[in-house]
Amino acid sequence: MSVVRRGAILLPLPLVPWPALAASTAAAPAAAGASLAGELLRVVLSLAGVVVLILVAGWLTRRLQGGARPGARRLRCIESLNVGVKERVLLVQVGERQLLLGVAPGRVSTLHVLEAPLPEPAATAAPAPGFAQLLAQLRRGSGQ
Repeated sequence: MSVVRRGAILLPLPLVPWPALAASTAAAPAAAGASLAGELLRVVLSLAGVVVLILVAGWLTRRLQGGARPGARRLRCIESLNVGVKERVLLVQVGERQLLLGVAPGRVSTLHVLEAPLPEPAATAAPAPGFAQLLAQLRRGSGQ
């Protein structure tokens, strides 16, 4: 009895049903098309399911998030100024009181407490030009 080594499995050649093996390989191309379509459908539906789960998780996170609504905030950052690579000075408003805070990695310090809020800065006359406007100016200047 001859033995053929195939991977880690030993198959005795006389015990292999050759006619059945030949019939299954002939039917394989027809079944492969149906199998491929079924696999593609399964992958697309799985991907759609994952996307739906991500969207539902995001919606639930926003819906169940505690805290005040955006219009009813009692704490807001009015202005921020970087004074170093990792250090900042913040002007924070809490109710009617404003706090000047120094923020560094691992530390927040109260620098000053303002009893009367600072007046809002005057609105600038013209807003800074957008990227599209700057690009158009550069093209006009360099192209002509």
